[in-house]
Formats: sequence, structure tokens, C-alpha cells
Amino acid sequence: MENDWGEVRTDLALEANELAFQRTGGRIPGVISQNEQKGPAQVSRVTVQTVEAGRALGKQPGYYVTIESTALRGRDKDELEEVAKVIAGEIRGYLRGLGIGDQVPALVVGLGNWNATPDALGPKVVELVLVTRHLWRHSPPEKRGGLRPVCAVSPGVLGITGLETGEIVAGIVQKVRPGFLLVIDALASRSTERLGAAVQLADTGIQPGSGIGNRRLGITASSLGLPVIALGVPTVVEATTIIHDALEQLGGDGRQPGLRTGVLQQALPQYVRRLIVTPKEIDVLIQDLSRALAGSINIALHPGVTPEEVFRYLD
Repeated sequence: MENDWGEVRTDLALEANELAFQRTGGRIPGVISQNEQKGPAQVSRVTVQTVEAGRALGKQPGYYVTIESTALRGRDKDELEEVAKVIAGEIRGYLRGLGIGDQVPALVVGLGNWNATPDALGPKVVELVLVTRHLWRHSPPEKRGGLRPVCAVSPGVLGITGLETGEIVAGIVQKVRPGFLLVIDALASRSTERLGAAVQLADTGIQPGSGIGNRRLGITASSLGLPVIALGVPTVVEATTIIHDALEQLGGDGRQPGLRTGVLQQALPQYVRRLIVTPKEIDVLIQDLSRALAGSINIALHPGVTPEEVFRYLD
């Protein structure tokens, strides 16, 4: 996705739709968007119906849901749990839409590098997921208590393992044969307001490393042969995006694309233009987000467990 000052990187379909609307001055044919308020969260739905519409947005055709709430990066435990319940409801909506029953086995995959805090969301979530496959398969039906068979893995990153994440996941899928995948990853936003304050769900799968422009082998329904639900939170933003937004707020050259482009190209060395920025409180943010997302996943995947029981388990 590009505008008059260069590439705009965002993993959020909501933002891609906003940018496309600004660029064209109208709705993109083949894109349907809806918004609603659910408790403490704003829920935005974007359906990309055609390949042409996907090309205009820089996204794959599919169904994208973004849940936004400042409670996600607040420290209020009760508000965070309320947002987690909203996210759980949206995950269940995806499962219903894909025709996935309550006992279909699930594989939860936490993408990212556990040694780099902004990229550690996936592994941190997996640590808190309620895994039951090893118990479920050996328990009589009357003892399963509404639990789904769930297994989870954090495959690491190419620089640590020497293996493509997509290759590792494909091998596990071939051996374990889950009914669907739920994949968690850190994303990139083009808005500082959405850092740590938005969760995107998508049925299009995920490209590991896309948040920093380093696309790897995809983890998608077409590559694996089973449904893939992607869940991500933006934890980074490009430095050039921050500068661009500041120029717009200042006015003047913010209203002159040519001058703005020259300012960015001449004033910023290439090293600075490639900087990826994350909040200084990212350690605490990842901790809180991991708990909220793991709670959402546990509520959504295990119909026999109440939200109160889930968060008691996490504590």
C-alpha cells in the first residue's frame, strides 16, 4: 500500500480500508465495512469480497474483524476481562461461520521471537493456553466436561531454528491432524493510537514476519488444507509513519505532498526511515495482552468452561 510519501505498512485491514478510502475519496468496490459498539470495545468488520478489492487494500480476500479498546493497554483488570469476553465471542463467531463444532481438535500456534519483547506475544499467549489434547483423548466422554482437544506450540523464528515457521507448522499439522489452526502473532499498525489497543481476527491465515516487512512462508488454509484463524495485535509502528502524522498535524507542508516527500527523503537517513518503534512500556503491555488473549482463546475453545473459571485459572 502506497501513498504520496511512500509505502505505508499496516497489517490491519481496517487501516488499509481507511487509507484506500482517503486515496480514492470513496468506498472501494468489493469491500463491505460495518462498525458496532460491544460493551467497552468498538468492533469493526471488513469483508474483502474480490481479488481486485484485495489488491486495492493490499490484503487477501476474506473476513477481518478488529476489536478496539483502550482497556487493552490499561491496567484495569476488570475492563481487560470484559474486552477479552468480546474477543472470545468474535472467535466463536468465526468457528460457527466455518462450521467447526465444539469437539473439533484445535492447534494453537504462537508465532514470534520470545527473545524480542514486541515480538513475544505469540509465545507468551501459548504459555497460558489451556491445552487438553493429551488428557482428552484418554478420557471417557462423560469426564471431558465440555473441553475441546487443544494442543499448542511456539515454533520460534527462522533466525533461531534455521527452519521456516511454515515448514514446522506444516509438519505438525501432518502428524497431529487438527481440525483447524488458531495462529497468534504481533502486527504492525500505521497508527500509534492502535498500538496495543486493537486485536484483529482474520480467516485469511498469516504471513510470519510481515509486521516488519519480512514475509516468510504463509500459514494459510490453501497451504495447509484446513481452516486457519489469525489473531494479532499491533505492537510496532514505523518511525516514518509517526513523522508523517506529525507533519499532517502541523499543517503547511503536511498539505503539500511534494514538499512532504522531499522533507522525509532529504531530512531522514535511510537508517532512520527503516526504524520500527514500540512503546516503552512494551514489557507490561505484552504481559497484559497475553493474559487477555489467552483468556479469550480459552473461553472460545472450551464451551464447558466459564469466563470466571478461565481467569481464575490464569491467575
